[in-house]
Amino acid sequence: MREPVFLTQLHKQRFQELLSEDNTYLGDVERIALFYIVAGNGDLYGKRSFIYDSKEHSIKRNCLKDETVDFSSGMKSLIRLGFNLYNDYTDDYISPVRLFYNLDQRNGRLALNAIDIRFISE
Repeated sequence: MREPVFLTQLHKQRFQELLSEDNTYLGDVERIALFYIVAGNGDLYGKRSFIYDSKEHSIKRNCLKDETVDFSSGMKSLIRLGFNLYNDYTDDYISPVRLFYNLDQRNGRLALNAIDIRFISE
């Protein structure tokens, strides 16, 4: 896998921290795509413990319904995409139009780059 295109140096740093916390195998493009999304958005990165359990090495599917954490519609779109890239997670809101409708230009680029990591990058 080639190195992802990071939006900022901070994005790259956060991404590397997530890989290190999880001890991620560099061939695990599913998990890497999820971490790329989480690291690229400050709100998601700050709430990462609600999204992913690095001790269990698993996503927290119920985070989208958890009322103790506030995710905007755009953040929920990024989480859904990350979960879908991770393990084919699906719900009533998973479609390209629904996911990208809630994303601004920066988060749209983040989403497209994550798709590239998962399916196109070597």
